[in-house]
Amino acid sequence: MKASDADILIIPGYTNSGPSHWQSRWEAKLSTARRVEQTEWTKPVREDWIARIAEEVNASTRPVILVAHSLGVTSAIHAIPHFRKPVAGAFFVAPPDVANPDIRPKHLMTFGPYPRDPLPFPSITVASRNDPFGSYEHADDIASSWGSFLVDAGEAGHINADSGHGPWPEGTMVFAQFLSRLSA
Repeated sequence: MKASDADILIIPGYTNSGPSHWQSRWEAKLSTARRVEQTEWTKPVREDWIARIAEEVNASTRPVILVAHSLGVTSAIHAIPHFRKPVAGAFFVAPPDVANPDIRPKHLMTFGPYPRDPLPFPSITVASRNDPFGSYEHADDIASSWGSFLVDAGEAGHINADSGHGPWPEGTMVFAQFLSRLSA
């Protein structure tokens, strides 16, 4: 599949993805990409975020590719039962451990726990060995339960602009490879 064959939904996490974040850069470069906008980025409400993602998936006219980061991963996973349109695949990056009582801000725990059912579409989960919001072991565990292929990003922090992943060429290559293996 080519990017132009799909509706690519960019699903940011808590506080949104700023202009130098890799998600914003990808959205600007990919002609069929659009951001799932949330009403409240700094005080997220699980049900609202899930509803917005499902709304965008269900409004799509082409097969959907989810590109979620951090709390966007959690929200996308919870939204799956509400999808009425096909999802061709998902690219999940830096899933936070929302069941960890040390997570800050505390209200992010309302997004947990993750559903552990196998996903109904192919997916890749990219995780860092030193992500302050979720351990690599946690990412390995949930990716395994979903049947998602886990990519070890090494010591990459939260894989965002703050950790030096603005352009993120390695992520672009993994995403392009993933797309090439999907069927339209």
